[in-house]
Parts: sequence; C-alpha cells; structure tokens
Amino acid sequence: MATSSTTTPAVMSPPVAQREEDRVVYAGVAPKGWDVKLPRQSATSDEALLDPPVAIPDPYGWMRDESRKEQAVLDHLNAENDYTTSLTQHLESLRGTLYEEMVASIQETDYQTPRPQGNYYYYTRTVKGESYTIYCRAPKTDDISFPVQTWDGTQESPILPGEQVILNVNELAQGQKYCSMGSVKRSPSQKLLAYSADYTGGETCLFYVKDLDTNKVLHHDPKLEISGSLAWGADDSTLFYLKLDAAHRPYQVYKRNLATSTAENGADDQLLLEELDDLYWMGIYKSLDGRYLFVEASSKETSEIHFLDLHDPNATLQCIAPRRPKVLYEVSHREGQWWISSNVGNLPNMALFVTPAVADSASQWTLVQQGDTPLFPGSYQRSLDHVTCFAKHVVASGREGGIPRVWVLSMGDDTAATSVQDFQRLTFAEDAYDVGLGGHYEYETTQLVVGYDSMVTPQQSIEIDMTDLTQRVVLKEKAVPGYDSSLYATERTTVTARDGTTEIPVTLVYRKDVMEQHVASGEPVPTHLYGYGSYGACMEADFRATRLALLNRGIVYVIAHIRGGGEMGRQWYEEPNGAKYLCKKNTFNDFVDVARWLVDDRKLTAPEVFSCEGRSAGGLLIGATINQAPELFKVAILGVPFVDVVPTMIDASIPLTTLEWEEWGNPNEIKYHQYMMEYSPTQTIVTGAKYPACLLTGGLHDPRVQYWEPAKFAAALRHEQDSDTSGPVCVKLDMSAGHFSASDRYKYLKELSFDFAFLLDQLGLSDN
Repeated sequence: MATSSTTTPAVMSPPVAQREEDRVVYAGVAPKGWDVKLPRQSATSDEALLDPPVAIPDPYGWMRDESRKEQAVLDHLNAENDYTTSLTQHLESLRGTLYEEMVASIQETDYQTPRPQGNYYYYTRTVKGESYTIYCRAPKTDDISFPVQTWDGTQESPILPGEQVILNVNELAQGQKYCSMGSVKRSPSQKLLAYSADYTGGETCLFYVKDLDTNKVLHHDPKLEISGSLAWGADDSTLFYLKLDAAHRPYQVYKRNLATSTAENGADDQLLLEELDDLYWMGIYKSLDGRYLFVEASSKETSEIHFLDLHDPNATLQCIAPRRPKVLYEVSHREGQWWISSNVGNLPNMALFVTPAVADSASQWTLVQQGDTPLFPGSYQRSLDHVTCFAKHVVASGREGGIPRVWVLSMGDDTAATSVQDFQRLTFAEDAYDVGLGGHYEYETTQLVVGYDSMVTPQQSIEIDMTDLTQRVVLKEKAVPGYDSSLYATERTTVTARDGTTEIPVTLVYRKDVMEQHVASGEPVPTHLYGYGSYGACMEADFRATRLALLNRGIVYVIAHIRGGGEMGRQWYEEPNGAKYLCKKNTFNDFVDVARWLVDDRKLTAPEVFSCEGRSAGGLLIGATINQAPELFKVAILGVPFVDVVPTMIDASIPLTTLEWEEWGNPNEIKYHQYMMEYSPTQTIVTGAKYPACLLTGGLHDPRVQYWEPAKFAAALRHEQDSDTSGPVCVKLDMSAGHFSASDRYKYLKELSFDFAFLLDQLGLSDN
C-alpha cells in the first residue's frame, strides 16, 4: 500500500548581488565627464557646492538601467522575484484566503454617487469579475430620487433609467498589461468625451476624443504622448493638454483645434506656455463656472498661475501674480473675483484672499472677512487646503485640531465677493474622521456633496443644503458585506516626541474583543504601525475594508500622523519645527517615538509581534526607522521605497529629481550633504545589527521611485546585517507596473494579499 508524506519545499538562497567596490557617484560640482546639460543645483540656488566633489560608494550602481533591457540587470531582478517566490511558496493557501476575504468585503458590482451636470447625471460603476471602471450617464428626470431606489443590485440592471455607457475601461485594457486613466473630461456640449490612458505604468498617456452618440473615436494620435491632464475650451472644438520633457516633467501647455488638427504628434497644435525651470511642474484646470482656464507652474515652494478667458476668442494667457520665492497660491473664480489661498508674507498656513479677476493682481489681494474678522488669516490654528466657488457660496476645506474640516461661506444675493453673510463649519458625531468634497460639475447650485468616513465607518456620500446645513441626505453608503461596526473601536491620542514638547497625533483601530483580552491579560498584542510623513500629505483616519483582514486576525492597526505630513497644518511640514530640509529627521524620530510608546508606555505590543509599513516616501521612513531602531520590529514592509536618497538626489538625469531638491535639499550642496547622508537608508545600514524581516516592492516602469532603489537596498541590507539573527530580505518587482501598483483592482488585491501573508507569517500568525 502506498504511503503519503508531506515535505516542505526547499527554499532558495537569496541572490548575492555583485559588489563593485570601486564604483562611486560624486556629490558636489560636476565631476569629470559629466553632461553639462544636467544641472548640479537649481538656477536660483546660491548655496555652495562641494568642491572638490565627494565620492559616495555605490557598489550596486550597476543595477541602474534606464533602458530596462540590460540582461544582467533583468536576470538579477528575476532572481530576486524567484527567491521571494521560493521563500513564500508555503503561503499560497493563506494568500488565497486573504484574497477571498478582501473580495468578499467589497461589493463587486457597485456604483459611485451620480452627480448632475446639465441634462444628465454622471457616475461610474463596477461589475463583478471585471477589473476596471465603467463610466456612465443617465438623463435627468423628475422621478429620480436619492438614495437610488431603482437599481436591483445586479450588473444587468441600470443604476438610473436610461443609463448610457460612455467609456468602458475594461475594453481599453484588453490586451494591455496595465491600464490607468489620466483624465476623463466631457465637452461643454456633453456630446464628446476626451480621455487619456497610461498603458505602461510610466505615467505617460495617450489621449482620445470620442463621439458619445456614435461611440466612435474621432481623434487619436498614437505618436502624441502627454502627461494625462486634459481640459476643454469654451466649446467642443478646443482641447488643452500638457507635454512632458525628457525628465518626465509636464512643461508645455498646448491648445488643439479639433476641427483642423491633422498632423501627427501635435505638430500643428499651438504652444501656449513653456516652463523651462526644472524645479517647476505644470498643471491645467478650469474654473467651475467654465469661464477661465488656469495654467499653473509650481515647485514645492513657489507657484505662478496664468489665466485664459475662454469667453474671449482673442484672449491670451495672462499672469495673476508673478512667482515670488517661497510664495504659493491657488486660484478659483466667482462673480468677477479671484478667490486666492496663499502663504504670502511668510504665513505659517494658507490665508484666504479676494481680488478683482484681473492680471497682475498681487497688490490688490485682500483678506476675506466676516465683519472685521479674517476667516482664514493663515494662522497656526486653522489651515486652508482648497477653495471651491459656487454662485452663492464658497466652500473651504482644510484642517483644525488635526482633523480635516469643511466650512461653508454664504454670500447671499450680493455678488460683492467680500460680503460673507454666514460662516459655518460642518460638524460630525465622531471625534476623528475623514471628510472632503465630492465631485461637483455645476456652478449654479446650493447642494454640496461631501464624502465622509472614519476608521470604523465606511464611506458615505452626504448631500448638504448650503442654505440650511442641518438639511442632510445620505445619497449612498458604501456597502461592506459582512462588516459589523459594533465589533470594532477606534482611538485618537497623542504621543510626546523626544523633544519633550511636540505632541504627535496617533490613531488606533482594533477589534473590541482583542483589546478587552489585552487589558485583562496584559499580554502584548500584534500591532502594525503605518506612516508616511512627507510633502505635507496627510494620512487620514479613514476606512479601508482590506484592513479587516488584519483586524480580524487580532492585529491592532495604528497610524502615526508624524511630522512631514500636514495633519497639524503646514507648520507640521515646514521648517523650523516640521520635517523638511534640515529638520527631516523629525519624521523618522517621531515614528520611532510612537513605536517606543506603543511598546514601553502603552505596553500594547512587543518587538516580536510588532510590524511597520510605509510606501514611497513612507518607504524612506521605514528604511530610516529600521536603521535607527532595528530591534523594535519583527517585520517591515517597504512599498516602492525611496531608500537610495543621496545617490538619487545628486543626479539630475534621473526623472523628477530636480523637483525634489525643494523637498529634501540638494546633497550636492555643502548645506545639505552631510545631513542627508546621515539618514539616507542605503548609506546608513548598521553593520552586524539584527534587522526585521523586510519585504520591498517596486515596479520596473516606476518613474517616481526607480526600481533599482529597493533592489540596491535589499542587496546592501543582506551584505551588512547579521545574517544569522536577522529576518529574510525579500524583493518583489512587478515587471509591468509603475509607482501606483496594479491598475487592475483584482490584481491589486492579490498584491495586497501577498504583503499581508508575508506580514502574518513573519509575526507567527499565518495560522491565526
């Protein structure tokens, strides 16, 4: 009789990357043989360069291949993927279970809240088994009410009567390894649709114009690559778009006449504006009333906006206010007035100004007041992020007390822009939440839609009457099958940083029974700490159905709202007390301080059941964190991590590098070089230390964080750490994606399942 036996598949050894010990890169003045066209610092910088240049060891620099075709590099990347597959092959069943749970927690056949524009409602929907979004519209009728009552929940049934599919992204994605939409814009008559699509993950798009009556593509130039941004003119004949330079920077604004354009690659399109300063990134958008096109050129610290009157066929671009060092501003239009948010005057936060809608208006900016009280003076207490202008109301979004807020300014019937009759902040029952404006396509409306959620409350779309803020209608609640909010709880607290004065906001979410058991036993609980802390971006206390896979396995999920983000206003980001330039280390120190608090003071967890995660600049955070405190964590996930900071930031030939000099500093310059070397993860690995298990992910076509960054860090970490006591170092490179991971929603969940399975396995919870 035959007998059966179970054997554990053999695990490969990790790849041993070749080290070229004499390979270096140079920081400072241009070394011999450097391309003189590539700057070593910005044209506006007066900081001294390192002279002579300083050599920085780069033993794995051979991994950098701009062509993505060098066989030795591809072989190494494939070897990394093979090793990761080998090490995690025993987790196939767990990955499948996690994936099934994640899919089960979303309503696969669903829709986004319909929003009105002209004679139609516009919305998107998804269908079970299909990976991409479907764009739809339906005619307005008097019998349509919200929440939607007519949909029976099936994929065959229209969401609203008369539904028309205007763009099915699933059809665009056929035969493509990747497909992500850049813009989807309806023409003023709503008879045409302009859209752009990225088929590589490299954030370079092709664009199309289709007839919504015939569903035929009228315009498509396969040789014209654009940034993805599109804007219609005053009618259906004019379209604006942006071209990219060699460094992948949007730098030229073009106008296309669809009635006459025939040449390939936009050869007969009109160039309206060109930005030659490598620090500046261009963007385009229209005012909600459709009157103006705005063209923005902005760096991390300075902006300049031009406007084009779309109602005047003879109009040319004019500047609202010329760029001034370290002055940022944004513009909206309402009733002949510019509504401007700006930090002009070295304000700690953006203030709200109003001025006549004319060129060169900087001298006329006046603070918006109610009576004698400025509503947004740019103070530390209240930050302003965005302004949306309607015919009789202005809606401001920003932050107060570390929480996102929305304010409604009622202007009444008086078109004088400064006559604010009423000023109210929207309020909600929960202490910590995320709220922001939904899509609005009509200027003449009194109905405001916001999206609201929290760590335990799934997304809601709420319509609010701006003439009476107590009148609210929940248009749609996101369905999360099987979710019972009563089983979960969330906390908002603060942790004192090592400086003794800074209070770091921290948000926790967990199952109530898990916390009750911890309180009763005092035993450490598996805990996952997430952070970002760069660019002034906020990590909100929002709801993620995929997070349930961790919570339901007994993990407490924690978000550290560390400096470098914007949670407490721009001062949380900017010098001298934020986390930028020469105070960037505050980001990493805050994260470590929160981690130590969870272990030593809150006594919630312990290093053997403690994990951390960050993505992109958050990957830098995790790299710097585990170098500073490798003993604190059992496992770390670094998604598309920016971990080779100094070698990247000295080299202007790497796409988007020069833009980042105003975020981190320029290590070619004496002022920043040593400071950046002290936290650049690949250069600061602790020799002989015990490191946590690490999973590093990347995309071969990522233009923001190049694939070689995680590959180099992994090789350096294996070389330097104590291999006997440290956890495994795994690299997972997607050979067909870019910075933003998979565009296919099901593939994305499979990738997330991979990450979670690795995490659970390393924490000893794979059977939990």
